[in-house]
Amino acid sequence: MKAYRAILFDLYGTLADIHTDESRPGFWRAVAAWYTEHGAACYALRLRREYLALCAAETERLRRETPGAAVEIDLTRVFRALYEARGFAPDEALCAETARYFRRRSTTHLRAYAGAGELLDALRAAGRTVILLSNAQSCFTRPELARLGLSERFDHIYISSEIGFQKPDPRFFNAPLRDLELDPGDCVMIGNDPVCDAAGAMAVGMDAILIRSALSPKDVPPPPGVEGFLPRMDLRRLRRLLLN
Repeated sequence: MKAYRAILFDLYGTLADIHTDESRPGFWRAVAAWYTEHGAACYALRLRREYLALCAAETERLRRETPGAAVEIDLTRVFRALYEARGFAPDEALCAETARYFRRRSTTHLRAYAGAGELLDALRAAGRTVILLSNAQSCFTRPELARLGLSERFDHIYISSEIGFQKPDPRFFNAPLRDLELDPGDCVMIGNDPVCDAAGAMAVGMDAILIRSALSPKDVPPPPGVEGFLPRMDLRRLRRLLLN
């Protein structure tokens, strides 16, 4: 396989397994109790309705600003707005803490796939630039990267909520290309989603390797021209593929 200068990775479903469920019994009661304890009294059902409405409004606002784009909201704005609707002005630290609490309460499991850290270390030791390109919320994902022991294993980290666009939008793929002055022909995107990861990368001139994992979309085949396809999660095989 080609010795790529830069290797871009998706996170969830590619390097890490996660399951979240915001419909779990007691979840919204716990979040409402959190807001109440921090100066913004509320009830669970109303809080859930307001949260969903604010997410939809933020998404619509961004879509109006950039028609046709795959936009990504920043949930920190939503958590802040829920406080402000109750006459409380939170500081940035409280908004960040609220986001972490929300995510912890909704997460049933989070773990790195076997060999994830070793793969990233080996690529960097071989002189490759290792980049994270994740459709995610920064307020959730940066703490989770630290918990997984992966934060320091990337040369650069790009998260969609920080950019305002998500895969497969070319604006998101082009952000590291522009910032790091990379030729797309020297890059490969590795992910578990045939459309967002593989087809999105190929549309801007990158190669793509697709991994089928438990979090991959069901019954969606690899796009034509994909550089590599792993039918099951096997990061040790991927390591051999990239370095041999």
